Amino acid sequence: MDESLSQVVSLLPAWLPTQRWFSGRSSVDQVHVVSATLLREEDPRVWHLLVEVYRDQHRYRYQIPLVIRREPLARLEHVKLGETSDGHVYDALHDKEAAAVLLEQFTGGGSFVGDLAFHAEDGAKIPVDESALVMPVEQSNTSIAFGDVALLKVFRRVQPGLNPDVEVHHALTGAGCEYIAPLLGWVDGRWIDDAGAGHDASLAMLQTFLTTASDGWALAATSVRDLYAEGDLHADEVGGDFAGEAHRLGEATAHVHRSMAEALPSGYFGTAELAAKTDLLMGRLEEAVSVVPELEPYIGRLGERVEALRGLDTPIPVQRVHGDYHLGQVLRTVMGWKIVDFEGEPAKPLEERRALDTAMRDVAGMLRSFDYAARYLLVTDYDQDHPAYDQINYRANEWAQRNRDAFCAGYAEAVGTDPRDNAVLLAAYEIDKAVYEVVYEARYRPSWLPIPLAAVRRLSEEPV
Repeated sequence: MDESLSQVVSLLPAWLPTQRWFSGRSSVDQVHVVSATLLREEDPRVWHLLVEVYRDQHRYRYQIPLVIRREPLARLEHVKLGETSDGHVYDALHDKEAAAVLLEQFTGGGSFVGDLAFHAEDGAKIPVDESALVMPVEQSNTSIAFGDVALLKVFRRVQPGLNPDVEVHHALTGAGCEYIAPLLGWVDGRWIDDAGAGHDASLAMLQTFLTTASDGWALAATSVRDLYAEGDLHADEVGGDFAGEAHRLGEATAHVHRSMAEALPSGYFGTAELAAKTDLLMGRLEEAVSVVPELEPYIGRLGERVEALRGLDTPIPVQRVHGDYHLGQVLRTVMGWKIVDFEGEPAKPLEERRALDTAMRDVAGMLRSFDYAARYLLVTDYDQDHPAYDQINYRANEWAQRNRDAFCAGYAEAVGTDPRDNAVLLAAYEIDKAVYEVVYEARYRPSWLPIPLAAVRRLSEEPV
């Protein structure tokens, strides 16, 4: 490594813990560069780094595009790492010129530069004349909008292997699925670790920008606010009734599931696989009770419903699924619902995120999301002593059930299979999700604990 790059790397230990996408906030022990690719030599100079970060006896791997400018740029002060003998060092993804350098690599079908491979889908139009703007909302990745044409999603934390977001979008784009943002291209990288072993990984993906898009959670939350503001009207009597959208979302979800089953690997859970899945869910349930004692009154009945999985005597179709499906992962556009972020839960191992599962896992996730949308205002704006609490609680439950039913009806209309007909399977996955939420809220957001606890109570009382 040359001296100028060494100076840049020396800035990373202090800068990394301040970034939203960096895991943890404790100090960094060491940063080791495993790949360094120079994308532009003249001013501003653009580097792409893959680094291994050692912290608290753990090793993490990140990609860090950097730009070095001879003269400071005031609008980049918020992403400045520091200064070296070559100039001022900034996060390159926030630099319009540096971002344009990345985008140019996709032209002509793609390119190979150093340790990076840029791929473009056949016929993809790369918007090289559009200005770049970093999107402000993400936690674990960084996305750059190029005008209103394309979006470059950069996976900050790197795991060896093919990222599900790239894999699924590539498959669904090829299948002509209309319920996603089509893939335009992607970036792969390679590096050599300390033991001399070579690795490859997905680093970024370029896809069509969804204009006129509204976040599903925001739309659902607006409907709930309208309901709360309308005195004693029922959910189907309020102007902001969401059930029509929930029905259409169910249809979109079913179509995407069907496309994924056709374009990607699929299979079946037989007796052995169902037994293993039951053991896994039961283990998580028992562990959760040890963490959150409030689950104890419901553990017996919840366990019975999960154990019912073991008794299913017909093979269960499994396929690739979204894996982290909720109202925040869907966008409503003038062209209908679009499903985004097939990456799965970034904290989980890649192998687990790419594993086959039943589509009911995604359905259960969305049903839980309707419940959160219906009830979150109860914990943020009301307390149980509020005179309207009981009435609003009743209407929140009504809103959630109305939209859960509409979603399932839309799903059934699209593919002919109603998720509610898979009662044992759906209940087991919804219990697993609700129990996960109980543990999460108890640890990180205790004031929200009543939301999943109410679901746990309902799931423990429901007849099958």
